Amino acid sequence: MQILLIILALALVVAIIWAIVSYNGLVQRRNRVENAWSQIDVQLKRRLDLIPNLVETVKGYAAHERGVFDEVTRARTALQQASTPAAAGEANDVLTAALGRLFAVAEAYPELRASENFFRLQDELTDTEDKISAARRYYNSTVMHYNTGIQSLPWMLVARPLGFREKEFFSAEGDTATPQVSFTPAT
Repeated sequence: MQILLIILALALVVAIIWAIVSYNGLVQRRNRVENAWSQIDVQLKRRLDLIPNLVETVKGYAAHERGVFDEVTRARTALQQASTPAAAGEANDVLTAALGRLFAVAEAYPELRASENFFRLQDELTDTEDKISAARRYYNSTVMHYNTGIQSLPWMLVARPLGFREKEFFSAEGDTATPQVSFTPAT
C-alpha cells in the first residue's frame, strides 16, 4: 500500500512539473508572437509617418490628382485604426495599392522624380516596406510555432484550460499582388 502511495505521489509530482514546464513554454511562445507583432507595428507606424510627407511632396507637383491623395489618406487612416493582425493586413493591402497609384502619378512628373526630397522619401518607404516584409515573415513563423504548440498533444492539455488561444496570421496579399493603377477617384 505504501509503495502505491509513493508511486502516485511521484506521478503527481511529475505531472505538476510537466504542467509547469509546459505552461512556461507556451508563455514563451505567446510572448514571442506578441514581440513579433510589435516589430510589425513599429514598421507600420514608421510607414504611416512617411506617407504624409510623400503625399505633400507629390501634391506640390500634381495638385489636380486629388482623388489619389484622398485614397492614400483614407487607407492610411484605416491602417492606423486596425486593431487585429487580420484587420491590419487588410488595411495594409489597401494602402499598398493606394501607394502604387500615388507612385504612378509621380511617374507622370519628371521634375518630381528628380526631386531629392521625393527620392529620399521613396527610398525610405521602400526600406520600410522591406522591413515590414521581414517582420511579417518572422511574425507568421512565430504564430505558426505558437499555434502548433497549443494544438498539439501534450501541450493542448495545458493550453486550452489556461486560456491560450490561436493567433491570427498577418496577410501578405498586398505585397504579392500587383497594385492596380487607376486615375479615377475612389468612391
